[in-house]
Amino acid sequence: MTRFEFEAQGYDLFTTALGFRILRQHHHYVSHCVFDKFIDQQDKRFKETLGDDAKGLLSLYEAAHLRTHGEQILDEAVTFTVHNLKRMVQQLESPLQDLVKRALERPLHRGLPRMETRHYISFYEKYDSKNEQLLRLAKLDFNQVQSIYKNELHELTRWWNELNPQLPYARNRIVAAYLWGVASHFEPQYSYMIDICSAYNKGLKYTMGGEVPSFEDYIQMTVITSVIYVACAATFAGLKSVCEETINWFKSEPKIIRPLAEMKDICSAYNKGLKYTMGGEGPSFEDYIQMTVITSVIYVACAATFAGLKSVCEETIDWFKSEPKIIRPLAEVCRYLDDIGSYERESQEGALLIGLDFYVKDHGGSMEEAKDKFVELAEDAWKHFNGEWITNVRVSGVPKDVAEELIGYARAAEIFYRNGRDGYAKCHAMAPEIKGILVDPVIV
Repeated sequence: MTRFEFEAQGYDLFTTALGFRILRQHHHYVSHCVFDKFIDQQDKRFKETLGDDAKGLLSLYEAAHLRTHGEQILDEAVTFTVHNLKRMVQQLESPLQDLVKRALERPLHRGLPRMETRHYISFYEKYDSKNEQLLRLAKLDFNQVQSIYKNELHELTRWWNELNPQLPYARNRIVAAYLWGVASHFEPQYSYMIDICSAYNKGLKYTMGGEVPSFEDYIQMTVITSVIYVACAATFAGLKSVCEETINWFKSEPKIIRPLAEMKDICSAYNKGLKYTMGGEGPSFEDYIQMTVITSVIYVACAATFAGLKSVCEETIDWFKSEPKIIRPLAEVCRYLDDIGSYERESQEGALLIGLDFYVKDHGGSMEEAKDKFVELAEDAWKHFNGEWITNVRVSGVPKDVAEELIGYARAAEIFYRNGRDGYAKCHAMAPEIKGILVDPVIV
């Protein structure tokens, strides 16, 4: 029994859940048994007397989203808190009502830190007991970092516009790509890595979008048609320049993973998927999910940004190259949510078959049933991810900023694709996040 688990025996629901969440968020495992005292021993459910404790329920709700597999009490906690918070939210007073509404929309563990910061500033401002100096500092900090984002996005847009004349048919999603980078590392000291991640993400999202089926062939320098060659050459040249710039920028660092090698693996996986489609066939659902570990671009994104993390050492690189268990559930979270969000657009455009198609093919049922199943699978993947992220990452000696990069990727998927939103392809759907993080300053 840890010290917290011992002391929690005398804590109320709010304090117990708060300590549980904070410790798990900092990779310290705390047993779910700390909540046993809140369970009715007769029906094995949370005590009904807790149903009117709004602050305690909110704290438990946030804590329960750090659940792992086999923690049935936390599964029950999610159901119990969601039911009661929805029941009472309209009767609550602000700012507690605002906090509950925001939490029900997206729990803290799955939200973008910078967006959650902006929301909390507006909530904190409503407290009578607020510290005015602390509030002003938070606002100034937010606005200063936002100004850095604006400058970076300006430079990144200029880079894309210089490349775009060679790719007039490519969709402009540079803002979405940049926001994805901010999800992984929002602090200004990581600004270079945000740019690098955005550039890779933008280039790969275009290149792998179905318009360039023989990109792998270009890398391997095989014979391809002149039209495909022009598209591949232009896109690959842009990505190659980013790779070279990354290497030159950190040329004194021996820890660089060569991003082009990771890109080749991604191209190979996408090319395999294209061959399935062009041949009128498709992989099994399990084979498709296995491919997503590569096509989720997690490896290339990490390869592109690791050099900028001072905490990364040879042991970290070795850990990453060993294909750690945390990667698959992370890729699955992204894939399940992405497939739900992008299905309508991709089915209309006649693009590649995606996971929903393969799931229906293997398991039968309707497309709506498949979407519901994917929501369940995404939650299941989050549990697997949490289990690795909370304990095994720390045991493996993985630096904190590397762990934050990994969860940032899952958080980005939540923001872009949760509730069927196709946020990456349809940026207007991301307007609240884009304006809140990148455009509108906080009024001081």
